[in-house]
Amino acid sequence: MWSIVILLILSILAYVVTDELIPKLKDLFIKAGLYGIDLCKSNNKKIPEAIGVVSGCIFLVTSFIFIPIAFGNGLMERELFPHNEFAELLAALLSICCMLLLGFADDVLDLKWRYKLLLPTVASLPLLVVYYVNFNSTTFVIPIPLRQWLGSSINIGLLYYVYMGMLAVFCTNAINILAGINGLEVGQSVIIALSIIIFDIIELRGDQFKAHMFSLYIMTPYLATTLALLKHNWYPSKVFVGDTFCYVSGMTFAVVGILSHFSKTVLLFFLPQVINFLYSVPQLFRIIPCPRHRLPKYNAEMDLLEPSRTLIVKKEMTIINKALVQVLTILHLIDTIEDSESITINNMTLINFTLIKLGPMSEGTLTAKLLIFQCVCTLIAFLIRYPMASYFYDT
Repeated sequence: MWSIVILLILSILAYVVTDELIPKLKDLFIKAGLYGIDLCKSNNKKIPEAIGVVSGCIFLVTSFIFIPIAFGNGLMERELFPHNEFAELLAALLSICCMLLLGFADDVLDLKWRYKLLLPTVASLPLLVVYYVNFNSTTFVIPIPLRQWLGSSINIGLLYYVYMGMLAVFCTNAINILAGINGLEVGQSVIIALSIIIFDIIELRGDQFKAHMFSLYIMTPYLATTLALLKHNWYPSKVFVGDTFCYVSGMTFAVVGILSHFSKTVLLFFLPQVINFLYSVPQLFRIIPCPRHRLPKYNAEMDLLEPSRTLIVKKEMTIINKALVQVLTILHLIDTIEDSESITINNMTLINFTLIKLGPMSEGTLTAKLLIFQCVCTLIAFLIRYPMASYFYDT
C-alpha cells in the first residue's frame, strides 16, 4: 500500500501545480485567441477557453511519473514483471492522451458534431485492443428473474466491443451535453470521480483487488487536478474548461469502467447525464428544432437565469412532431407557449427543465442545485449497486 501513499503525495503536488499554473497561463490563452464571452453575465470580459488542457496535461504527467512507482517491484525482478497490467495502464493513458489532443483540436477548430462522435471512438481503440489481448471476456451475467429463459449468462461476442466503444462515446459527450453554466462540467466530474474512488475503496476487500487498485491509480491524480480546475471554474468563472476537459474526463471514466470491469456501475454514476441525454434526444436527433447553443437565457435586469426556448413553426410540423410535443406537454416535461402560427417550447436540457420547475435563479444557485441532484443520484446508484443488486444477482 506504500504506492498509494506516494500516489496521494504526487496528487497533492499535482493539485498545487495546477492551481498555480492556471492563473499564469490565462493571458497566454487569450493572446492565442482561445477565449470566450460568458453569455450568462452582463459584462463582455474575455475569459480564457480550453483551460481543461492544463489540468489534463498535469494529470497525465503525474500518471507518467507514477508508472515506475506502481511497478517498482516488477522492475527489480524482471521475471515477475506484470506485463498485462503494465499494458493496461499504458493503453489507458494512451487513450486519455489521444482524447486530450483531439479535444484540444476541437476547441481550436470548432469541429462539427459528427466528429464529436468519431473522435472518442478512435481514441478508444488502444483500450479495446488491450482488452481483447488480456481478457476478451464478452459475457454478460443474466439477472436472476430472467435466467429461466436466457440462462445464467450470455456471450454477445463482437457486440460487447461495440458496447465498450459506445460507452466511451457516451461518457465523453454526456458531460459535454450537460454543460454551459459556471462550474457544472467540472463539478459533476468531481462527484463522479469521488463516487468511483469510494466504490474502489469498498471493493478493495473483494477478489478484484488489482482491478480497483488500477482504477485508484488513475482516478486519484485525475480528482486532484480536477479539484484545482474547479476552484477557477466555479461561479463566477475565471476560466472556461472547453471540450478538452469533457473529452478527457469522459475517456478517463470509460477507461476505468472497462479495464476494471465495472462499466455498468460507472453508468449508474452517470444517472443525471443519462436522464439529460434521454430528455435531449428529440433535439439531438432534430425531431424538434435544436439551436447551436441551448444555454439558459440571462435576464440582465434581475441578474437571474431563465429557461431558453426554441420556436417550432406549425406549418413545418410533421405528425411525429405534433404527437411528441403533445405527449411531452401532457407529461409536463416541456413548457409550451402557443399561438396561431407557432409553438415555443423550452430547450430540452436538464438545466432548462430545472429552471422551469424551480423558477429563475442565479447561476451559482442553479449549479449548486444540479450538483446536489448529482449527489442524490450517486446515493441511488450505491443503493442499486449493493442492497438492490442482491435481488437480481447471486452476489
